[in-house]
Amino acid sequence: MERWVEETLHSGFRVRLKADRVLFDSETEHQHLIIFENGDFGRVMMLDGVVQLATNDDFIYHEMMAHVPLFAHGRARKVLIVGGGDGGVLREALRHKKLKSVTLCEIDRSVIDLCREHFPDISAGAYDDPRTRVVIADGTKFVAETDERFDVIMVDSTDPIGPGAVLFTKEFYTDCSRALADGGVLVTQNGLPFLQAAELKQSATYFRDLFDDAFAYLATTPSYFGGSMSFGWATDNAKLRKVKPEKLAKRHAKAGGFATRYWSPEVQVGAFALPNYVRELVEP
Repeated sequence: MERWVEETLHSGFRVRLKADRVLFDSETEHQHLIIFENGDFGRVMMLDGVVQLATNDDFIYHEMMAHVPLFAHGRARKVLIVGGGDGGVLREALRHKKLKSVTLCEIDRSVIDLCREHFPDISAGAYDDPRTRVVIADGTKFVAETDERFDVIMVDSTDPIGPGAVLFTKEFYTDCSRALADGGVLVTQNGLPFLQAAELKQSATYFRDLFDDAFAYLATTPSYFGGSMSFGWATDNAKLRKVKPEKLAKRHAKAGGFATRYWSPEVQVGAFALPNYVRELVEP
């Protein structure tokens, strides 16, 4: 008998994915997790009824969350990833050889373990890199208590339901701003602006209270159904989101010119060119 798995994130919109083979389906300590294979999207992971990862298009989200802030900053040496237990953002960040350390703070150890077992190509050895430090903890508590300062903080969170909800609060963003080094950048997963407009608008409002430059950029990941995905952007250095493609290309070449499947200097610049309906959400 065929099995279809339904995504239940949106109140008036449902998507079902055919599960050709279920590899894992159980409750972890914090959430319900299912991993299955699908003919169109590859191997898929869902948490609490929401698609988190699909192997056929993971490169889009992971490249854009990691490379946009790192190439914009240009001098980052110390990075914090909150969430991201699948290891994809960690993998892409570590391609920047000048990074000295990347701390990954994940609340659910089971996500890391299951992804290393069922999605080994997503982290692609990143967890074994000597620059990687894994902290199993609530990300809000970690940023509130750490004495460290990071050049870039990437919040690779689930949507604001379940354990991920606290990662969309003003208190958390305030602690992130404190944990950033001077001129640092905060990037966040901020949902689909067409279907989750209130989420992006609220985060941008908080960012404007805390940072000199608050904005967003977009990328389209097919397995995140409902339109383009928005990434929140916050920094005290307004020049960073306006770096010219020529300079980005030089930074990419200096970093080794590694191959990418979605990110490019031109794509980075274009990602900040927001449609009016999205711009209205992030500007006062």
